[in-house]
Amino acid sequence: MQDNIKSYEWGEGVFTLLSWFKKDTVKNARVLVAGAGALGNEVVKNLALFGVGHIYVVDFDKIEITNLTRSVLFREEDAFNHSYKADVVAKRAMEINPQIKVTPIVGDLSADVGFGIYRSVDVVIGCLDSRIARYLLNRLSMRAGKTWIDGSIENMTGAVRVYTPGISCYECGLSREEFNYIMLRTGCADVMRVQGNAGRVATTPISASIIGAMQVQEAMKVIHLGVCGENNGEVPFTTLQGKMLRYEGLTNKVNIYKYSSWKHSCPAHAIWNNIVECRNLSATHSVGDVLLALKQVLGVNAVEINMCNNRFVDKIISDTPEKEFLARVPESKLEDFVKSNDEIRSLSYRTLFHKVFIENIDDEFPYMDMTLLQVGIPLCDVIQVSTDKGLFYVELSQDRSLFDL
Repeated sequence: MQDNIKSYEWGEGVFTLLSWFKKDTVKNARVLVAGAGALGNEVVKNLALFGVGHIYVVDFDKIEITNLTRSVLFREEDAFNHSYKADVVAKRAMEINPQIKVTPIVGDLSADVGFGIYRSVDVVIGCLDSRIARYLLNRLSMRAGKTWIDGSIENMTGAVRVYTPGISCYECGLSREEFNYIMLRTGCADVMRVQGNAGRVATTPISASIIGAMQVQEAMKVIHLGVCGENNGEVPFTTLQGKMLRYEGLTNKVNIYKYSSWKHSCPAHAIWNNIVECRNLSATHSVGDVLLALKQVLGVNAVEINMCNNRFVDKIISDTPEKEFLARVPESKLEDFVKSNDEIRSLSYRTLFHKVFIENIDDEFPYMDMTLLQVGIPLCDVIQVSTDKGLFYVELSQDRSLFDL
């Protein structure tokens, strides 16, 4: 099998006939795909066919029977086995093209994907179904200075939007009502109010195919423009940066609208620069060891790790009866903690709960033996560190090899 793989070059004599196609650029490209549902299936399938060298697929969901009607990479046994979408998409994509690498990340796009991955990719593609997820993906992509391509489908319609730092931003385009809704859902103080699914939206496999194809077409442009530059005449195309393409299948209409919003006061625009890469630091190390290492690496006397993405929940407190429940989990894992605690689940739905957070980790942190992973910092993340000499951004670079970075 390996000999057969080495005996030919993927796309040779096909894509190489295209005047704009740069084989090595595509082969060396990295793309992060957030969401592995209907759109994610189409996007990853097309990236694999193009021969994109490394694809990262992020999704926390499991496959259901209802997914089979519009997800080209899923099979009946995947639903019966309750397989994770990201795992199956990665496996099937590498069956399509054995010469690429697809890394699945089963988890949340903000809590379980290290920022080092965001900053390493050429482009991010969003295949999401909620405003909250788009809001988070936009913040992370903007922070990394990366273009991200948003796709959405419903019934026989769909849309593609391209957000690029300095041109357009998802958060800047939110209405006040939409922004308030997101803040309510991400900042709810009631631990028992679980964020429910957005609900199934009626879609067709055709809509997913068309919008997913357009997203990958835009991604290929961005990948090539990263080398060529958009206005130097070396490439025959323009992108949808700052625009929206809307497809209406009921009437066979395709329209492109200006969809650019960039407010200079938007907090999503802060790019993390001058990142210190620490090859001896990993998210698997204990908090105590990391704090000590940071002082040595940065040459400071005091450090404080800011848990800006995923706060640590020390405990939750119920009002009736008044009782403390020791949690010791990152906020992203709190729902799982609640579901596993029979006493909490037995309380009345009228019971109010309050979270006791630890938002900054320093020498006073009570659980020094816990690892960064356990407190909510993912592998290959970039941590924000406050010190007596200022603010630093430090990458846990020992984890890079786990993601072929």
